[in-house]
Amino acid sequence: MKRWERKKLGEIAAVQMGQSPPGETYNSDGVGLPFFQGKAEFGEEHPTRVKWCSQPSRVAEAGDILLSVRAPVGPTNFATERCCIGRGLAAIRGKPKNCNQRYIRYYLKRFESDIVARGVGSTFTAINRNDIERLELPVPPMPEQERIVKLLDEADELRKLRAQADRRTADLIPALFYEMFGNPVSNSLRLPSARLEDIASVERGRFSPRPRNDPSYYGGEYPFIQTGDIADSGGFLTRWKQTLNERGRCVSKEFPLGTIVIAIVGATIGQTAILGQPVYATDSVVGIQPKPHRALPEYVIVVLQRWRPIFLAQAPETARANLNAATLKALEIPVPPLPLQEEFAARVSDIRAVQAEQAASRRRLEDLFQSMLHRAFQGEL
Repeated sequence: MKRWERKKLGEIAAVQMGQSPPGETYNSDGVGLPFFQGKAEFGEEHPTRVKWCSQPSRVAEAGDILLSVRAPVGPTNFATERCCIGRGLAAIRGKPKNCNQRYIRYYLKRFESDIVARGVGSTFTAINRNDIERLELPVPPMPEQERIVKLLDEADELRKLRAQADRRTADLIPALFYEMFGNPVSNSLRLPSARLEDIASVERGRFSPRPRNDPSYYGGEYPFIQTGDIADSGGFLTRWKQTLNERGRCVSKEFPLGTIVIAIVGATIGQTAILGQPVYATDSVVGIQPKPHRALPEYVIVVLQRWRPIFLAQAPETARANLNAATLKALEIPVPPLPLQEEFAARVSDIRAVQAEQAASRRRLEDLFQSMLHRAFQGEL
């Protein structure tokens, strides 16, 4: 293990906290500097321009690290141009003679959970300038920093290439659907149609206790899903973050294997997945069980996915935006002949098998990258 001098981030980098400019200076017309408010605009490496500001209060320069300082705390991006930053961000600029900018960014990625732990706040978590400047990191000589960055960049590039291939595979199912059935929202092929409630049971999940986080209902053997589990599933749900005990099971709703679950609350509205095993679900989830003689889950879920942009557009613009079961029941959807749906389901199964292999590869690359991050800042890389 190499022993390197440790320094506080404030010694080797300038930290500037963002500040929200007057609301009347925001615009969507490209007037002024790009305006980034927080993680919502972040991409893999660089933020996406959505708003601009004609009278910026705080400015970041091209190449600055943008750090999310309000929930969620910790994610980072690089600024690609001069930009205005709101109070959800901080800009970090390493002093050129002291530290490689990408080295600092990798350090922030490695210790993101530690940064989160410094956050305070009862309603939301946030960190301030002092919290950031007091972060301590090993500072090897510049050639060593550059060597570490080169190795981590190479490992990170493998992850990105894997993700690109995964996205191409994910596009196969919608493309196949359109080829076989057309646009399900407009029913472009004029297939026979029916209301969703006529071809499937549509039932809301349940979890009645308040407060919801009462620990006496959790920690048993029964899988319990919420909207975040659906969003993280990739369309086929086999993992969950919580379980219920016997007491919790009695106040929840179970859905069987093969049920389509759809999120109906908040930012995850319209996210869907097919259950890989029976689970219990909260009331922010609706379970849809197609009638076997009318429709297959593999077909219905793609129809619902095509409807998601419309669900989002119609939902109230609040944190508790919702989609109700009645709206889902009334959906008029194309119902092609069952043999055609079965052919589609078989081809989807083949694609899912490829995706499973890709997911295993993705996990191996992620484990490798995280291991290298850990070793880099332990002086072991």
